[in-house]
Amino acid sequence: MAALGRLSQALLRSSLTQSRRQLSAAAAAGHGEQAAKTWKILTFVVALPGVAVCMLNMFLKEQNHSHEQPEFVPYPHLRIRTKRFPWGDGTKSLFHNAHVNALPDGYEGHE
Repeated sequence: MAALGRLSQALLRSSLTQSRRQLSAAAAAGHGEQAAKTWKILTFVVALPGVAVCMLNMFLKEQNHSHEQPEFVPYPHLRIRTKRFPWGDGTKSLFHNAHVNALPDGYEGHE
C-alpha cells in the first residue's frame, strides 16, 4: 500500500511540474513578443538617430580639422629598423601611408 501511495505522489508531482513548465512557456512567449516590440521601437527611435547624430558630429569636426603634417622630430627610439622589410624597398611598413607615417629619415615629401 505504501508503494502505491509513493507512486501516486510521484505521478502527481511530475504532472504538476509538466503543467508548470507549459504555463511558464506560454507566459514567456507573450513576454518575448512584447520585449521584441520594445527593442524594435528603441532601435528606430533611439539607436539609429543616435548613430546619425554621431556621424554628423564627426563629419562637421573633420571639416574644421587642419590636414597639415606634424613637424618631424628624429627621436632615436622611434622608427628603428634592425632589418629590412621583405616587401617594397624594405623601409616602409606593410600598411604604410605616406601622408601620416614617417620613415626613419623623415616624411617622404620632405626628404
